[in-house]
Amino acid sequence: MGIYLNPRNVAFRKALNGDIYIDKTDLIPRINERIDKPDCFLCVSRPRRFGKSMVADMLAAYYSKGCDSAGLFGGKKGERAESFEKHLNKHNVIRLDVQRFVETERDLDTFIGEMESRVVAELVKEMPECADCPPDSKLKNVLEQSFYETGQGFIFIIDEWDCVFRMAKTRKDVQKEYLDFLRGLFKGSEYVELAYMTGILPIKKYGEHSAINIFREYSMVDPKDLGQYFGFTDEEVKAECARHGVDYGEMEKWYDGYLLGGLSIYNPKSVVDALMWKKFKSYWTGTETYEALKVYIDMNFDGLREAVTVMLGGGRCKIDPTTFQNDMTTFKTRDDVLTLLVHLGYLTYDERNSEVFIPNQEISQEFVRSIKVGGWEGLMDALNRSEELLFATWAMDGRAVAEGMAKGKRPISA
Repeated sequence: MGIYLNPRNVAFRKALNGDIYIDKTDLIPRINERIDKPDCFLCVSRPRRFGKSMVADMLAAYYSKGCDSAGLFGGKKGERAESFEKHLNKHNVIRLDVQRFVETERDLDTFIGEMESRVVAELVKEMPECADCPPDSKLKNVLEQSFYETGQGFIFIIDEWDCVFRMAKTRKDVQKEYLDFLRGLFKGSEYVELAYMTGILPIKKYGEHSAINIFREYSMVDPKDLGQYFGFTDEEVKAECARHGVDYGEMEKWYDGYLLGGLSIYNPKSVVDALMWKKFKSYWTGTETYEALKVYIDMNFDGLREAVTVMLGGGRCKIDPTTFQNDMTTFKTRDDVLTLLVHLGYLTYDERNSEVFIPNQEISQEFVRSIKVGGWEGLMDALNRSEELLFATWAMDGRAVAEGMAKGKRPISA
């Protein structure tokens, strides 16, 4: 067992010991279905603080040969599945948190080699069939050697896979080298039993095609059949509100509203904090400043400001998310910006109608904070003319907002 190869289950145990834990272990049998199949490559993208790392920790604790997790999963939903015992702590796991290797911009030119060398060192130390591999061997070559000797493959669990694109926004050379590394590691490799990647952004596109086209993607735009695992469902939140004596109606107004696969999903970070502190306010958006949103809604694309104004009034906007290049710098239309905001969690996407809107009161307040500074005087004048209008905006009362704006001196239209 090691840090990266066959890790222990400490992180998942801590999650179970938390004050609030909502059981998502029924995701495990869904993932088990993909093991050792041609489509065993999954990329699940969702906003920060939406439980990405917790799921990665859960899967590592379940699959890793480096621990005994039977007790941790006892009584959980996933344990009821027929495939549960078959895979419990039966696999070689390589668990990587890419963000740990890219802590500063100085790491961008060295992080790939650092990741490879650390994993190779553990493989050489822990696996006899790899003992003769030179320490500077490529990771792919060592994995091939191990598989050739033993016939046993590996499960890869990669968290924050896309942090490189968030850190190296303008370093196309670094982005391409990283994608080439992932392609070389996974594409056509017999040693891969399963690859599960998670991050905020879907896989980067070059032109019209994904640079790693072997992955099946699940995202805030297209969650497929995993929508219920992207956050908390109505039933889960109702049960926790009853358990903790918290008003469910207020919880719904503040943190519900993300549409994923036909389900209405709650922001998990904010729900947990509201349950703990018995107060309703902006918890998730409080983890970064309003400038993060302002940078994007201030971009000079035709129709972008009008779209934001319509959504602040409780309306929706049609978009085409297919032109988005899955990075944070390549924007050609307002739809590209709005699609990024969906992936970041500031908007939600109605797949059936191809529409985006502001999901809840928490996010509505963040939009208002972001437009207060510069360039949005007309809209802020309308909001400031009436305290009732401002509160209606925060409360996502579309009718009251529309009526209030209509009475203003400077009409605002879509």
